[in-house]
Amino acid sequence: MPRIRGASIGQHHELVWADLAEAMRQLLLERDYDSITMGHLATRAGLARNTLYNYAPDRTALTLALTQRVGQPTVERVATIAARTTDPAAQRLREIIETVLTAFQDQVLQLMFRPGVGPSDDAPKGPDSPFHAIVVEVETVVRDGIARGEFHDVGDVHLTVELLSGIMRAGAERIGRDSTTYPPTLHAARELILASLGSRPDQPCGS
Repeated sequence: MPRIRGASIGQHHELVWADLAEAMRQLLLERDYDSITMGHLATRAGLARNTLYNYAPDRTALTLALTQRVGQPTVERVATIAARTTDPAAQRLREIIETVLTAFQDQVLQLMFRPGVGPSDDAPKGPDSPFHAIVVEVETVVRDGIARGEFHDVGDVHLTVELLSGIMRAGAERIGRDSTTYPPTLHAARELILASLGSRPDQPCGS
């Protein structure tokens, strides 16, 4: 029987998932995703291949699980920011944009944008995707901003946020290709999104 790490089976599994995420990051520095196999991941994470299949039946399922787990802290952080209803909506949105683009410097999260990773061809918008969960929180903040008169009435809020999420995705992918583009990409994303909602991008908003 394999040695159990941690104080419980649950903690053991969390440690293994952390090792798998780090293994994926290391392998992505060395080779293209398409050439990474379950065997590569098992070896780099220090697991027997048979053990790895207890965590996911194939690479696609494993990648989806990794993006969900790695993205969860960002989803929780965004939800916390969105829930600060005493703060101006524009301030919250500025912080959410920074939080999200910072998170997408992680190459594991970048994998959710690959075709075929997830339950459908549109994985980033799938209900189990961290990106989808973030879009839902942004929609709440935008509706709040409109109700307060901070943002102009955009009409179809859901459609507007879906379109603005395209800006975030483009920014996230750009940062994933070249991390040195983070500062100008963050600035441009804030400018475009806040201006689209009728808020001054450079407004301090308490931050």
